[in-house]
Amino acid sequence: MPTANPYASLLDAVTVREATVTVLGTSTRYWDYGPENATTTIIAVHGYRGEHHGLDPVVAHLSGLRIISPDLPGFGESEPLVGRSHDIAGYTAWLSAFVAELGLTSPVILGHSFGSIVVSSAVAGGLEASRVILVNPIAAPALSGPNGFLSRLTLLYYRAGRALPERLGASLLSSWLVVRFMSVFLAQSKDPAMRRWIHDQHHTYFSRYATRNSVVEGFEASITADVSQFAARITQPTLLVGADRDPITTVAAQERLRDLFPDARLVIIPGVGHLVHYEKPREAAEAIVEFLGDGSVPGPAEPMAEGQR
Repeated sequence: MPTANPYASLLDAVTVREATVTVLGTSTRYWDYGPENATTTIIAVHGYRGEHHGLDPVVAHLSGLRIISPDLPGFGESEPLVGRSHDIAGYTAWLSAFVAELGLTSPVILGHSFGSIVVSSAVAGGLEASRVILVNPIAAPALSGPNGFLSRLTLLYYRAGRALPERLGASLLSSWLVVRFMSVFLAQSKDPAMRRWIHDQHHTYFSRYATRNSVVEGFEASITADVSQFAARITQPTLLVGADRDPITTVAAQERLRDLFPDARLVIIPGVGHLVHYEKPREAAEAIVEFLGDGSVPGPAEPMAEGQR
């Protein structure tokens, strides 16, 4: 039985429309939240092996804004890219084309984790945006950072999953133990109910990828690029929402990243790691609303009933 969503009551109050659009010859599924006539529209790009559900807790805490949240090609309900690799260049081209297909002019562009790299590359490459928001930004190269050894080991795991026969390789890439290890590594909350819900989210959505090749290409992209490569070319006002316990990007690295942007501010949320969107979505939303000068944050969600915990 799925674990109760602690943000369900807030999310239920948000109007949502679902749609599909053809982008670069492939089908992209997206969810359109909030009022269509809102002053501010945000395009929200999720992280690696995630899908739009991952950003739902942040969406639930943003009232009065229109938020368009697609599944990245090759993940969730979106088809993989056609004739392109699932690398930063491929996702950059897709994001620019996606915004163009929707007919949006200079929206706010938000990216979480791997999405922060995709967004930064696209905006630095000319995608028009009024403002940029990066949540848990990847501030430094994974292969040369404190988790370099783990990144190399994980790369071997992904490549083995692609090289093995189909059934065995797919089983390895979707291994319950591997997904749980990743979830435990990233979760910082001490609340047992919150940890159970985070683990449930990862087990439910982490393996909803289209092909082995797309998931491996995506991982290769996630560890060979970072936001610092693009920061100097992003002139739009930029908000970095970081965390003081992020095992992937240290506070010092986040501060160095901020200084690479022509116009950026950094908000460090305490007591959380790389899952700001799950564990501290209210604090992230408050930083976003203040940065945009638009929207509002609704009152707290009702606490879980004892039986749900």
